[in-house]
Amino acid sequence: MISNEMALEARGIRKTFGKTEVLRGIDLEVSRGSVYGLLGPNGAGKTTLVNIFATLLRPDGGSAAVFGLDVVRDADAVRGAIGLTGQFAAVDEELSGRENLMLFARLLGYDRKAAAARADEWLDAFGLTEAAGKPASQYSGGMRRRLDLAAAMLASPALLVLDEPTTGLDPRSRNEVWDTVRKLKEAGTTVLLTTQYLEEADRLADRIAVIDGGTVIAEGAPAELKASVGSGTVHVRLARAAQRDEAERVLRGVLRADVRLGAEPDALSAAAPDPEIAAEAISALARAGIATMQFSLSEPSLDEVFLAITGRPTAPQGKEAVL
Repeated sequence: MISNEMALEARGIRKTFGKTEVLRGIDLEVSRGSVYGLLGPNGAGKTTLVNIFATLLRPDGGSAAVFGLDVVRDADAVRGAIGLTGQFAAVDEELSGRENLMLFARLLGYDRKAAAARADEWLDAFGLTEAAGKPASQYSGGMRRRLDLAAAMLASPALLVLDEPTTGLDPRSRNEVWDTVRKLKEAGTTVLLTTQYLEEADRLADRIAVIDGGTVIAEGAPAELKASVGSGTVHVRLARAAQRDEAERVLRGVLRADVRLGAEPDALSAAAPDPEIAAEAISALARAGIATMQFSLSEPSLDEVFLAITGRPTAPQGKEAVL
């Protein structure tokens, strides 16, 4: 049963394109004032689900609501409650930052004076006042994305939908966007975030739904998802990379877990249920004549959670297809 107590609700959402069933009965709930992450590889169905919540697509089955408003029956009201940004900033490169925001504000129905006031308000909120008079073509990737977010916030939506908001951004620009999302949450805005960046979901989301093959295969707070695959991960750097195959056999025997080979030829890691077994694994390496340069025990990463749940890592970052 749909209620208005949640920001977002989905019950058995299904969507098919041709013979391809993209969403296969999605259920989820998003609390008001939270950041909720949809995590999954290309083609998982994240963008399709977002487009249903944004009333851009109609579900073939099930129901979805935004603040208690049905996305099909109450589509106009839903559109008035949300802001949406796609995978790439939708700004006019020839206009200045202020002109871009004034254009969007006028399209929303503000008169010229009110549009100018709204533009200045959000330029200041997103740290763009000094660059307000410059053409958007002179903005960095992070500044363009912040300008895009400012445009989405002109109508002060209660829900902001971010579909892959940091696609193609450098680390500095990505951090700028992350800071902006945190500020929006502090101001009470609910944020629905789709991402393939595991670190992004870990840093921003209060709860995460892992989507794969059109279904939710895991859901919970980041700490809950990490705890579901074990209490820790042991990381080892070997003194001699030539011994990695032998080290892999030793670790597998002690830890009774799959051993992952790192990008560097001397690196390995594996799940360790507790510190005592991790220490035993290091001792076993020493007894086998395998010297280590470095070892550590840490909590599982979301990357390891996704690997444990799906049997594969997330796909490389890139533009998601229509799915």
